[in-house]
This record gives sequence, C-alpha cells and structure tokens, in this order.
Amino acid sequence: MWAARCNCKYFGSRFASKFRPFPPPPPYHPTALHLPSPPLRQFAECITCHAWSPDHSMIAFCPNNNEVHIYKFFTDKWEKLHVLSKHDQIVSGIDWSRSTNKIVTVSHDRNSYVWTQEGHDWVPTLVILKLNRAALCVQWSPKENKFAVGSGAKSVCICYYEQDNNWWISKVVRKKHESSVTSVAWHPNNILLATTSTDGKCRVFSTFIKGVDTRGSQASSSTDWKFGEQIAQLDMSSMWAFGVKWSPSGKTLAYAGHNSMIYFIDDVETSPAAQNLALRDLPLRDILFLSERTVIGVGFDCNPMIFSADETGLWSFVRYLDERKVTTSTSRASQLSEALGKLYGQSKQAAGSDTVEPSKPRGGAHENCITCIVPLRKGNDSIVKRFSTSGLDGKIVVWDSENHIDIAK
Repeated sequence: MWAARCNCKYFGSRFASKFRPFPPPPPYHPTALHLPSPPLRQFAECITCHAWSPDHSMIAFCPNNNEVHIYKFFTDKWEKLHVLSKHDQIVSGIDWSRSTNKIVTVSHDRNSYVWTQEGHDWVPTLVILKLNRAALCVQWSPKENKFAVGSGAKSVCICYYEQDNNWWISKVVRKKHESSVTSVAWHPNNILLATTSTDGKCRVFSTFIKGVDTRGSQASSSTDWKFGEQIAQLDMSSMWAFGVKWSPSGKTLAYAGHNSMIYFIDDVETSPAAQNLALRDLPLRDILFLSERTVIGVGFDCNPMIFSADETGLWSFVRYLDERKVTTSTSRASQLSEALGKLYGQSKQAAGSDTVEPSKPRGGAHENCITCIVPLRKGNDSIVKRFSTSGLDGKIVVWDSENHIDIAK
C-alpha cells in the first residue's frame, strides 16, 4: 500500500537516515462519523483566504481583491465592521495572532502589513520584505514574535519586530527554492520552518535569530543551527506541493502534491520515515492536523477529507466529511459509479504501489475548490474540535466535530 519512492536529502551526518518502506496496513474500519449540516455564510463571490480573531467573534477575509473585510457576529447575523484597504493588489495571505491580537497580511503587491487595533480603528505598519515578486502566504510563529512570508521570488522572509527602531524588518532565506513558495508552517519549537514550493519539494529550515530566539528553544541541544540552514529537503512530489503542516507535537510533517497525493513524514530531524497516499479524485490544496493521528484535507474535490493513522502509525483515508444522504435511484447510480471507480482503482494499483481511494459522492457545503482551512482552537488544547474552510465559491463554512467525530489522539 505504501511506497517509499521518495528522494530526500538531509544535511549533516545525523540526517543521513534512509526511509523505511512500510508494509500494507491491515483493513481499517473507522468509527462512524455523524456531523450535522455545517453552518455556512456566503460572504463574497470568491474568497482568497481568511482568519479568525482570538475569541472567534470576528472573521477577516479577502474577497479576491486588494481589501480585507472584518465581520463580527451579533446575536443572529454577521455585520461588516472594518475594511482594511492598504494593499494595491490581491491579498494572498492573512493570519490573526491569538495572544497579541495583531493581523498580518501579504499581497501580490509584494508588501506586508501588521495591523494593530487602536480604539475602533486598525492601524497598519509596513513590513520591509525586500521582494521583487508577489508575496503568497504568511503565518505567525507559535510564540508570535515573528512570522514567515512565502513568495514568488523563490525565497522566504522571516519577519520580526526591532524594538530599537520601532519597525518590522525581515531576514530572507535565499537560493534554496527553485520556484514559488506556496505554503509555510512553523514547528512548535518556534525555530524550524517547513515550506512547500512549485518545484515539487518540501523543505525544512532553521529560522534562529539572535536576540529574538533562545538556544533552549531549538529542537536539538546538540546542534546549533544557523539562520537559513536547510535541515531537510523532501523530493517526494513530482508536481507542485501545497499545504504543509506539522502535527501538534512536531513529530509528523504532512503536505499535499498536485499529483493527487498526500505525504506523511515522521521524525524529520532524526530518522525520517515517509508514507505516500494516492487519492482517487482531485488534488488537495491545504491540510490541517486535528490531532497527532487525524488530518483533514481540502482541495479541488470541494469536500473535506478525513485521514487517520492506526496504532502502528500507518495512514489511510477514512471518508469525506460532508457526505449527503442519497435517494434510491441516486444510490443505484452511485453503486455503478463505485463499481467503475473500483475497476479504475484496480488498474491504477496494478501500475503502482500507492493506495487509490474510492470515488466520492458529489455535492455538499462547498460548490468550488476549497483553498483554505483554519483551526478554531480553545486555549492551549492540542486537539482541534472546530475549524473553518473557505474557497472559490465565496463561502466560509464552520465545521464542529466536537461530540460528533472520533478523533484519533
């Protein structure tokens, strides 16, 4: 089922471990998941990205233009409170810090702003990125003392606040990527940063900045990693790579490929072990760890997918999250489609060793590609029980899995 057909480069003797091939997993029978119809709202014709306030009472999103709209929920309806319109081109990334209540935005205009709420207004502060191409994604670090910006300039900017000069500046990781950086993800230790790129590779870097980080927060006390040092390069996808994420503990790294594959890598820093899972339908654009052994993937199928790892650490597809009840006639048609899908899947399995997932029922909360998935965390809880998705259909859907889904811890 699993194939370790990946070409991964590790730098230094401690990263010279080879991947361990995995035997086929035993049949997996997940606990039935019963979710109510998710609450959704049509905010715009198309949504590029979104983020939530720390108390989840407000939401910020880009309606596929140069603005960021902030809505607040009052009793039974959403009302627009603010429009952040400092950018000149499409806003491609938004992140809202949980402890400092600051919003960071990036845009195709190559600029980034940190927005601070002063009274009833949001005041922008320009961040010096030093980019000659569009900024594509952004994320605050776990300690929120810096943030990472991926760009079309084949580089990543690590931005931090310089108290002496009262401004946000950046240090750039250059000459590591061969194409645009599509996503960034911080390790829980606040030092390591994972990136994906349209060159098909996933990379892990050190972002240690003297005066901002402390040596004790590094992942390994035996090695002093310098800023921009490449810890690992994963050459598993032959196509564009998207949506990289770390598990809550930082032990597992996962990302998606445009070849309808999802990749899981354990122990990236020491003895890496990789698993590849092939999807039956369209590729994913973003993923989210609900726990150490449960992942939600979203993308071109317009329906979130649930993946889970068993006790041995082997990952498999569980089901589509937004499945709908079908009539008898539709059910018969689905059975025929499923039979054809199985036949097609068998032909694909004969050609390779990766798992091929069955076809899914069409229709659901989203009607177009889902491009963004955001957790709604409660305090320091490591298990995500609520999350939201947005996409090209202009909808933002909130999924509440608490008491309705058996999340593998």
